[in-house]
Amino acid sequence: MTTSLHTPSAAPSARLGNQADEAQVLAEKRWNVQLLGLLMVLTFGTGIVDAVGYLALDHVFIGNMTGNVVILGMAMAGADGLPVLGPLTAMVCFSIGAAVTGLVLRKRSAEWRLPITVLLLVAGLLLCSLGALASLVDNNLTTDIRVIISSLAAAAMGIQACVARKLAVREMTTVVVTSTLTALSGELFLVRGHKGLLNRRSAAIVVLLLGAALGALLAGAGAGPALIVSGALIVVVALLGQWGARIHRSCLST
Repeated sequence: MTTSLHTPSAAPSARLGNQADEAQVLAEKRWNVQLLGLLMVLTFGTGIVDAVGYLALDHVFIGNMTGNVVILGMAMAGADGLPVLGPLTAMVCFSIGAAVTGLVLRKRSAEWRLPITVLLLVAGLLLCSLGALASLVDNNLTTDIRVIISSLAAAAMGIQACVARKLAVREMTTVVVTSTLTALSGELFLVRGHKGLLNRRSAAIVVLLLGAALGALLAGAGAGPALIVSGALIVVVALLGQWGARIHRSCLST
């Protein structure tokens, strides 16, 4: 008669391995939710700056460059009262901000690392500084100063948009919702298997809308408060993102 040999340690070891895998999956899901929330906050801030740019900075869109292209086209056709210099320089500065950010991040992974935090801090502090400047010269806010403020603010939004693109969270560009609205409408009757995406797209549209509403209210006090609020939101997102990403990596390494 032969006697089979058992290895009692094998089963507990397998259970421990499964528990570790489950913990890592849970940590990944938690981080994805946190990241989505952070980009929602950035989208909300975009609504604020675009509203104040249009209402208080001579009809310039600071985050949504599509709007500036349309304004320039209408101005070229001779439409009365539409600016040319402001939208044009905003587009140039937005592109510069995005280009510099892309250069910094070009060889890095899509994970949230220190360079992303630093870039967002630069963008947020730049908006806060511009808000402080706008508040100081509120009574003497000439056209030239408005162009300078809106253009530098657009550079900050270019940084934010490029960071969001690098992070590559689906439907979260943080600066435009045209493609999001298209996807939402196009898949409206294909809810099965897409409910999470539909909710995400709807939320992105709503938070941009609410941000624009707040920006319009703040614009009554001038451009300064709105820029400071939006800049502060980016700074908070940068710090929370760095903290959350560090915790996420530590969970995955254990």
